[in-house]
Amino acid sequence: MFSTPWQKSSYCGEGESCVHVAATAETIHLTESADPGGAILTATPAAFGTFIAVLKEETRRRAPIEVTIGEEGSVHLHETSAPDTVVTTDRRKWDAFVLGIRAGEFDHFQAIA
Repeated sequence: MFSTPWQKSSYCGEGESCVHVAATAETIHLTESADPGGAILTATPAAFGTFIAVLKEETRRRAPIEVTIGEEGSVHLHETSAPDTVVTTDRRKWDAFVLGIRAGEFDHFQAIA
């Protein structure tokens, strides 16, 4: 289904489950590898690019991919155009993903199209 393999942040330990990103010819996909049958969030490269920019800037600007952090430490991601598809991870894995974003590890996904 995907033209490239799933990629996780280098800040996520070897063999650990984490937030993973993959791309098809026109879309970017995010999932939590600990839940292989779970939700796969789908976004455009532009939406993913805005998401990356917001996380790098550490601003409250709205992005097409929204993040909600629960009181119990869970992190929920959903695309605003498909709010019923929710990828859930935990705070440790989310922090590793954000470190990878800030290090530029996922920037190449913005060029897919």
